[in-house]
Amino acid sequence: MSVPVKIVLDNWHGTVANANKLFDSLTDEQLQADVAPGRNSGTYLLGHLAAVNDRMLPLLGFGEQMHPEMNEVFLTSPDKSGKEMPSLQWIRDYWKRTNEALNSHFSSLTPEQWMQRHNSVSEEDFAKEPHRNKLNVLVNRAMHMTNHLGQMVFLKN
Repeated sequence: MSVPVKIVLDNWHGTVANANKLFDSLTDEQLQADVAPGRNSGTYLLGHLAAVNDRMLPLLGFGEQMHPEMNEVFLTSPDKSGKEMPSLQWIRDYWKRTNEALNSHFSSLTPEQWMQRHNSVSEEDFAKEPHRNKLNVLVNRAMHMTNHLGQMVFLKN
């Protein structure tokens, strides 16, 4: 494995481990609270992160999303939109299942495959912008996750 790929994967796995530690430390009641007055609930943010990770499966060429119906609930609609949310336990399990699926695929990619284009960029655009590759998706998604984890820290008493 190349050093840059190892650095990015180690960062990803560390970020997921930190997220798991935070989510496991929060009670259901804490997760159901808003991270700040009038802001998203922890439940919504957990579902949002799981849905973002689920969408990485087709983006990186690993197959279909496990639960595309969650896009409307957690990606295209805001919290408190009135959309029916699954149970918190289901959302917790969804988070774990998406990460398990991603990790099984991550371990099978070679460094060369990480540098290939992701499925949201055309071959023509990728020729002009080779940084729009699979590894860059992982960097961006880890940063996105870290941002939301920073918000969710406020749920701890």
